[in-house]
Amino acid sequence: MQAVIAIPKLAGLASEQQAIQMLMRPVAGVPLLTRTVLTAARAGASDVLLVVPAAMNARLLQKLLETISRQEVRVELIQISEFDPQEHSSWIILTGHLKDKFLWLPWNWITTKNSISQLPLGDIGSADWSKAAYATAHEVGRETASSALPPRSAGGVAVTSPESAVAAERFLVANSGKVLDGIHTSFNRRLCWPFVRLLSHTPVTPNAITFGGVVISILSAIAFAHGTYPWSVRGALLFYIAGLFDEMDGMLARIKFAESPSGTWLEGMADGLSYLLLFGGVTIGLSRQYGHVAVLMGIALLIGSVLALIATSLQRRRATAPDRPDEYLGRFYQLLEKDSGNWISRVVRKVQAFQRRGILIHYIVLFTVIGALPLVFLLATLGAHLTWISILYFNHRFFSQSSEVNPTVSKVKEAL
Repeated sequence: MQAVIAIPKLAGLASEQQAIQMLMRPVAGVPLLTRTVLTAARAGASDVLLVVPAAMNARLLQKLLETISRQEVRVELIQISEFDPQEHSSWIILTGHLKDKFLWLPWNWITTKNSISQLPLGDIGSADWSKAAYATAHEVGRETASSALPPRSAGGVAVTSPESAVAAERFLVANSGKVLDGIHTSFNRRLCWPFVRLLSHTPVTPNAITFGGVVISILSAIAFAHGTYPWSVRGALLFYIAGLFDEMDGMLARIKFAESPSGTWLEGMADGLSYLLLFGGVTIGLSRQYGHVAVLMGIALLIGSVLALIATSLQRRRATAPDRPDEYLGRFYQLLEKDSGNWISRVVRKVQAFQRRGILIHYIVLFTVIGALPLVFLLATLGAHLTWISILYFNHRFFSQSSEVNPTVSKVKEAL
């Protein structure tokens, strides 16, 4: 897919400093025009046609191209004295540059990949060109517009002032979640919104937030290890805060275009380490009250947890491309839905969500406060072993044919 972005004539008439302030205004830590281009790329655009005023300062234009080119997005530039998307003649000038289908994305329209992906081919004649639209070269080349489909615009905010930039940042943060987010995770993300927006204006990286969550998980484990009720409640609250850090690193990565396969794997390892720290701390704490029984149960839980983490890592490698490990959970859920005729798939689809950290942190706090931590301990032990067993089952059911044949020992080493 091609994306078409047109810089207004005003940017060519303004001074270099004013044009820079206009086009490269930071929005959540990313320059405005750069954000527009990267949003198009994230929505699936393989190349961008950038229409700029002929009067634009050459030095400024070079700066813009250098900034955008660092993002590894292919950009074709065309200079026109004046471009008006409402005028048929403006589109005629672009003949030969437009692909059959393209995304129209205004230079200052802040939106999200999900919002753009839902756009149909619209009625171009009545489209709001101040917002994103999905069109064809044939449609914009017609002197009289068709009315085959009603127009629909991608949700977002047009940045025209410092106030609208703030509104755009709030929009981005509010939409930085995932499609699979449930009630618990959505609640967690709402708590994170002001912190994510603040962090987007700092040099703090998503990986730094991930490590911060691990540190808090260590403090949580130490609190649980004391074994008393007050310390256990402190440990549960710290574990909840560590879970919020787990939400924030992904949210920040998405709004700053900092997602990476290595970041996804790091986040997964941090989650696994947090679970092991939690269970280790709880084991030590409960052993002060229940003695060897708690120690044996803790050993069984830790073994089940390690096996579950290894099995999950192997399944993620089989289920996703090397550069898209973040698509694992979505694909796994889709396979479970398609396999709903199998009773095991139906049951796992219903209970699997409770293993997600965004949900688990709520129940850790709840059960700790009501004094039912031993019950959580028992359920976690059973759940950990059922998890790795079910993953092995679904590896064979869903991914055995598409996976590469590698030595088992090598796979385990990679997962570890």
